[in-house]
Amino acid sequence: MHVLGRIAVAGLAVVVFGGTAYGYANLHALDQVSRDSVIDADGETKPGEQPADGSLDILLVGRDSRADQQGNPLPADVLRELRVGANGDDLTDTLIVLRIPNGTKEVKAFSIPRDSYVSMPGGKGKINAAFGRAKATEARRLREAGETDKTKINQSAVTAGRRATRQAVEDLTGVKIDHFAEVNLLSFYEISKAVGGVDVCLKRATKDENSGADFQAGPQRVSGADALAFVRQRDGLPGTDLARVRRQQVFLAGLARQVLSAGTLADPGKLSDLIDAVKRSVVLDDSWNLLDFVAQMRGVSGGGIRFATIPVGNVDYRYDPANPKATAVQVDPAAVKAFAASLVGSPAPAAPTAPAEPAGAVTVDVSNASPKEGLAVRVAGVLRDKGFTARAAGNADRRRTSLVRFGPDLAGRGAEVAKLLGGLAAQQSASVPAGHIEVVLGTVYSGPGVAGGGGAPAGAADDPITSNGVVCVD
Repeated sequence: MHVLGRIAVAGLAVVVFGGTAYGYANLHALDQVSRDSVIDADGETKPGEQPADGSLDILLVGRDSRADQQGNPLPADVLRELRVGANGDDLTDTLIVLRIPNGTKEVKAFSIPRDSYVSMPGGKGKINAAFGRAKATEARRLREAGETDKTKINQSAVTAGRRATRQAVEDLTGVKIDHFAEVNLLSFYEISKAVGGVDVCLKRATKDENSGADFQAGPQRVSGADALAFVRQRDGLPGTDLARVRRQQVFLAGLARQVLSAGTLADPGKLSDLIDAVKRSVVLDDSWNLLDFVAQMRGVSGGGIRFATIPVGNVDYRYDPANPKATAVQVDPAAVKAFAASLVGSPAPAAPTAPAEPAGAVTVDVSNASPKEGLAVRVAGVLRDKGFTARAAGNADRRRTSLVRFGPDLAGRGAEVAKLLGGLAAQQSASVPAGHIEVVLGTVYSGPGVAGGGGAPAGAADDPITSNGVVCVD
């Protein structure tokens, strides 16, 4: 059984954000956090530096591991408490990037579904397998070179796995990862208990024997094994793994809110427990200067983190003809890169030069007039999947309803686009450039591409997830 949702990897980030509130004095206690060489030395962000891509980017990773950060197997009684078996795979089942744009105190976080099908060394595969592939390759290389020290082999192999995970995320998103943080099962369990639990809300009651989930509908507080069950439940949820991604996001939002609340920051016992949990179980890249980071992050508040998910295509992608039951989440790297770039307002990476359009070709320009981040990118991706030449044209003045506009010679194609996007209002307009159809997405748009993950049920992302309040989820 794969364990997903080591969302407490963000425990480190919110502890550090919390440091902006309770000062430098307590940060020395984090000196004992484990470190690893995950970031390339020539790409390290120096103290006070403004990253060249316009954003300080932190990769938060949760590993599906039944061992502590020193590689020791978790005791049987702990595994029983966590409601998991003794066997775990070398998978990274939680991948979240925190984007902190230069010169602002605004934090954007986006999730990468664990089953995203991507290119990586050794051939295409699910992105959560990058760690295990690289770890196995490095261990084999060392053994063939004559190394016999099992501890040294394991440490080097794990480092290779972490670096491969970082590289896979960079390749998919176009984001240069500046810092790295990782936790495992036990970390999640301890951090959620240390803060006294996290407030969440469910739209309906749910029960699942595999994960141990047994929750009533409505607002509730979860911690420890219950918190783990909340984010790892897979059976009985709509929208495949994307529903679990939203579970992770709403839990992380609540964790940030809880850590930064007066009840936590003003309680020496809770702070001590939280810092101890981080020291025992979190691994950071060895270039991360926490004091410098805190200085940069002064002013970040608990309500200042907003969550999204990369755009995805087919969530039931049958990628292996020899094994038709095997499924993955299909992603378009160009759309993902454009989405990630849009979070800091920087231009998307230049796409490869396309062949000249044939005479009479139609281009659909999609503008976002809603507060849903990345919506134009996702909807443009939907239209491309249907055979249209489509591009995200940026943001438009806020409006409630959506509209498709076109010239008199494109009435038929305009109506086709309007129908494809859920029956939008259509309008003929002489102001639309020849050969173009304009789509403006309003705040109540609920058609294809509305959800952060693109393939989730329509309306699943109507309520944006932020650390400013509790959002009810499936």
